Amino acid sequence: MSLRIYNTLSRSPEIFAPLEPGHVRMYVCGMTIYDLCHIGHARMAMAFDVVQRWLKASGYRVTYVRNVTDIDDKIIRRALERNIPIRALTEEMIAVMHEDIGRLGIEPPTIEPRATQYVPQMLAMIAQLEANGLAYKSASGDVNYAVRKFEGYGKLSGKSLESLRAGERVAVDDGKNDPLDFVLWKAAKASEPQDAKWSGTTEGHDYGVGRPGWHIECSAMCGQTLGESFDIHGGGADLQFPHHENELAQTEGVTGKPMAQVWMHNGMVQLDNEKMSKSLGNFFTIRDVLKKYDPQTVRYFLVRGHYRSDIGYSDAHLDDARNSLKRLYTALDLVPPAAPAAIDWTQPFAERFKVAMDEDFGTPEAIAVLFELATEVNRSHSAALAGLLHDLAACLGLLQGDPKAFLQGGSSVDPAAIQALIDERATAKLGRDFARADQIRKDLLAQGIVLKDAATGTTWEAGQ
Repeated sequence: MSLRIYNTLSRSPEIFAPLEPGHVRMYVCGMTIYDLCHIGHARMAMAFDVVQRWLKASGYRVTYVRNVTDIDDKIIRRALERNIPIRALTEEMIAVMHEDIGRLGIEPPTIEPRATQYVPQMLAMIAQLEANGLAYKSASGDVNYAVRKFEGYGKLSGKSLESLRAGERVAVDDGKNDPLDFVLWKAAKASEPQDAKWSGTTEGHDYGVGRPGWHIECSAMCGQTLGESFDIHGGGADLQFPHHENELAQTEGVTGKPMAQVWMHNGMVQLDNEKMSKSLGNFFTIRDVLKKYDPQTVRYFLVRGHYRSDIGYSDAHLDDARNSLKRLYTALDLVPPAAPAAIDWTQPFAERFKVAMDEDFGTPEAIAVLFELATEVNRSHSAALAGLLHDLAACLGLLQGDPKAFLQGGSSVDPAAIQALIDERATAKLGRDFARADQIRKDLLAQGIVLKDAATGTTWEAGQ
């Protein structure tokens, strides 16, 4: 079966074939780093971490670009609030971002461009857009994109020009010819710090001192790192309009070529049926979540839902995720996996896993296969099947930790003390002191320690 991906542009699943055989070029819009990343950011990064993992497992070489927006109104405001240079703020937040998403097992991209490194390329694109009749300098000093002059505007989001209204991201500005036009170059304001300003001079053009608009940043970084046309452009569903629509209009307005063959958008994390975001003030940072739940549980919570679906955030959902992950780890704890080997995709479990993932990265169905495989491991005690379980799960970044450490994680009790009580209980049972044996079990259970008796002896794991 060939890999099929749902393409937002065509609004249908399509058989995927990269422009360059064997090589996938993928760009994903990353974070604007003015504060700690929240669990919604983790959802985006996790969705495309799984995508690039599966592309590699399918035999592709992947060039994965995920940018960092390191100049923005919010960044400027936060730097002013903290009375520190913009660069100091962004360096701090980038380091924290790497640490937080790294704890979730999210692999770094191949290239991580920063917007401030590509200002000359942005200015060159703006000049070309102006030459093509798609950009103009306003009386306010800003340079704007003339939306109505780009014939294909709205094809990604499905919005018609007639249906669009001026809103938060397309606010009416006195210098715009049309309220739908958006800014490419922002003229500097006297109140802005000096490190928020760049020279707008490029070959044959002088747009004045200022800084780039949000949308042109990604167009420039895409083109410089992946070329005029590439395979996959991804990001959160909230970026489909206006950010991705505007990116497409800018890039294709310069090149006259399709920007990306496939546009992918991940669903949102919701809290009380409302999108989690900093602007709404209803977010949980990754750091806050990891104070209560281990990284593997959080990863499983984010991976088990289909990437295009919204997922609800709650303690109950994370508790359920940990309990589910315990079932998989229990199989690997019972039967140590055979050494990793190349996956035989004709093996029935592996074949079904592949079918699921090849249908638009169907992680819910793929994880269902993992549970069936774990059940068979428990029944057969096959080290080969345990190895397959471990290796298939690796395609999702799951089950890569030590099973016993995971199952016993979260306990504040000294493992040696627990083992001493287990040994005392065994002695009590041999002496037919069943009351003492039962009391030890109850005492440990009260501390969140669950004992599991088997023919090979008694093991324990941390409960809820």
